[in-house]
Amino acid sequence: MDFLKCLHVKARSEVYPGSEIRRFPVPDDKVDWAVQWADYKPVDYTAPSLFKRPPWADPPYSDERELDKPLKFNQLDGGVDRTSHVISYSVVNGFPRWKREAGKPIIHSDCGKPVLQFVAICRRDNKEWAIPGGMIDPGERVSVTLKREFGEEALNSLELPEAERKQTKALIDSLFQTGELVYKGYVDDPRNTDNAWIETVAMNFHDETGNSVGKLNLQAGDDAGAVKWMDIDKRQRLYANHTEMLHQVAKMRDAHW
Repeated sequence: MDFLKCLHVKARSEVYPGSEIRRFPVPDDKVDWAVQWADYKPVDYTAPSLFKRPPWADPPYSDERELDKPLKFNQLDGGVDRTSHVISYSVVNGFPRWKREAGKPIIHSDCGKPVLQFVAICRRDNKEWAIPGGMIDPGERVSVTLKREFGEEALNSLELPEAERKQTKALIDSLFQTGELVYKGYVDDPRNTDNAWIETVAMNFHDETGNSVGKLNLQAGDDAGAVKWMDIDKRQRLYANHTEMLHQVAKMRDAHW
């Protein structure tokens, strides 16, 4: 999947999310890191939430000598996988650096193709609609993360009674048995910096008959402020480059876009 045209757009937003810290402005002709730019002096920024030491994030540091042991990059480090899906990134003075190289289908009346829908969540932090998902905990398999995050964000599974939680888990396990890879790699995320960026694995789990996810009672939970079924359509403006991921799903299934 070619994301070259949509990379480094939201990652160049004016300020860092949830802050008043302004990014160093990067014009379009300087986005390619192969371009020499002696005046480039980005802001040193770490999101305040990372100082609370969430399990999916490395400890904040300004000098690698502050760490009990050096972090291993471009490889598996205990239960933490710091390899990239797209590049072998450089490490400068102990900091990673992004290389500068581097049921019954609805038929659309105009094209005659089926209109797909997806479960969309509204993020609490920025009120943007997005595909459900979240951070992988150390040592966790992607398949486990997908099911956990979908249950927590789209079904509020953490708050369900025990009996209902077991029933919901069975339906999720059934739906998530088979999936197709949509995209794996860099995400144009507004939280990105030069030495810390988001990569993702996006999977499509398709419920053709409506017998699995179609039976689920959608209820927003965890990081989601709202949840709903949403048509896949090119006019949708979603978080990061989630719109491009859904475009790929529409092409995979020969559906309306």
